[in-house]
Amino acid sequence: MGLIDKILGRDTKTEQVIKAGETFKLVSAYEPVFRDWRGEIYESLLVRAAIDARARHISKLKVEIIGDAKPDLMSRLRKRPNIWHTWSQELYRISTILDCCNNCIIVPIYDKDLNKNGVFAVLPSQCSIVTYKDEYYLKYKFLNDRATAACKLNECAILTKFQFKNDFFGSKNDVLDETLDLLHIQKQGVKQAVKSTAGYKFMAKLANFSKQSDLDKEREQFTESAFGPEAKKTGVLLFPNTYSDIKQIEIKPYTPDKDQMELINTHVYSYFGVNEDILMNKASGDKWSAFFEGAIEPFSIQFSETMTSALFSEREITYKNEVIATANRVAYMNFSDKLKYVQTMTDRGLLMIDEARDVFNLAPLPDGAGQRFLARGEYHDTQESTDTEDES
Repeated sequence: MGLIDKILGRDTKTEQVIKAGETFKLVSAYEPVFRDWRGEIYESLLVRAAIDARARHISKLKVEIIGDAKPDLMSRLRKRPNIWHTWSQELYRISTILDCCNNCIIVPIYDKDLNKNGVFAVLPSQCSIVTYKDEYYLKYKFLNDRATAACKLNECAILTKFQFKNDFFGSKNDVLDETLDLLHIQKQGVKQAVKSTAGYKFMAKLANFSKQSDLDKEREQFTESAFGPEAKKTGVLLFPNTYSDIKQIEIKPYTPDKDQMELINTHVYSYFGVNEDILMNKASGDKWSAFFEGAIEPFSIQFSETMTSALFSEREITYKNEVIATANRVAYMNFSDKLKYVQTMTDRGLLMIDEARDVFNLAPLPDGAGQRFLARGEYHDTQESTDTEDES
């Protein structure tokens, strides 16, 4: 079974929905168009680094499926979202699409019996919201526009950023255009500066000048003997002694100074909610906690809520069926903070031995020896202690 079969499922109901393109009509007159910044937002080195930094940390979120509704689907999703990606890969893809397009749409994958058996993130630029028989559908393309599919809108998880004018989708990245222009100009300025300073430039005053052909011949002979035959027509300016006060015009290419470059970088950092420490993997402790609360936690909440609504009915959600994405924030503490955390939590009987060992990336104790709590005497249950004394 190919990719198209996996996503669409080969069933008459699906075929009917997909072939109903003639009857589709837009929800409103405004049809949003989503595209990368001139096709280049992900081609900017600094922007790609910022997007990658967020995606790498988001890919470490742990996706948990809670509840016993739809047991077959939930069993598959606990392992991986689809047969092509792991949860780490899919989360990275979702985060990248969201930052590049300010929208990411996660659609269900069906088997041949039209049962859901996974989820997959699609590009919002390939999606549109339509109606079919008075019901909302998401129509989308994939495989480089070679295949088209549709599914009910309430079965999709739609993640957005900067949502304002459209009821379903977030705004475009137009506000970043000027910063990207400056980044492009900065790159071109450095490139031109290297080119303009790579050649030799001389002036010389020539005596005994008679005619223009003599001047040209002398210039070619001088440059060839000094710089080789490939430099015959460049590098040297000769002028006759009939001219005076001739000065060289020095070209000093302009490149942004350190302060200007920092200002440009700050614009990108503030737009994507990162900083240099995050990009260079130097953040830990309070710095990483601030990044988590400002960038990763909002993503995990939106992802959890939209996925829960897409996969479960209202009744199933009432019975505590949900999808949640969590992170181990303790792993980013420095060693001294980890030590204080483990000491405090184990003394009070809040961490088992194996849980404390996991904080320091240590393996569990064999034979389940670490599956027990240790606590100081004052934190023991007083009633339990009294019962033990009575028995003795």
